[in-house]
Amino acid sequence: MGDQRVVGQGQFLPRQGLRLGRQSGMCPPGIPQAGMRPLAGMPRQVGMRRRQQGMTFIGLLCIVALVGTIGYAGLRLVPLYLNYMKVARTMDAAATEAKGDNPDPGILRRSLERHWEIEDITGVDYKDVEVVKDERGISLHVAYDDAAPYVANVSLTVHFDKTVKVQ
Repeated sequence: MGDQRVVGQGQFLPRQGLRLGRQSGMCPPGIPQAGMRPLAGMPRQVGMRRRQQGMTFIGLLCIVALVGTIGYAGLRLVPLYLNYMKVARTMDAAATEAKGDNPDPGILRRSLERHWEIEDITGVDYKDVEVVKDERGISLHVAYDDAAPYVANVSLTVHFDKTVKVQ
């Protein structure tokens, strides 16, 4: 350590005979000399690089872009899900109207057609709904894919599948 001696808690004082002060060639006030730590009266952060806290502007832009991309995708998908809810509601209404001991598939088809026109359902036709009759009864089943344009030639595609049992 040369001309210095340790005096408690990592603070250095010059050896006797050397004077610490503002002489020619010395550092400006408030900044310790090279190789010396600040004394007890000096602030600890002087000469140290301050730590940055918080978010940078570029980080904020990245997060805003990510949230915007996901939000835009959600906005593009909302009409598809609303249309699916119309399909499900129409199938439930047709099944409710055909309740009974022996529901007729023809009556179900006409009921589906009427509700389809009232609800103004797009993306799938009432003819795409399968009316299946088996020993347990009649069920209505529809499975279809619907797509929404996202950006340029990129689209979002969703698969919907719904089955309603006629009781």
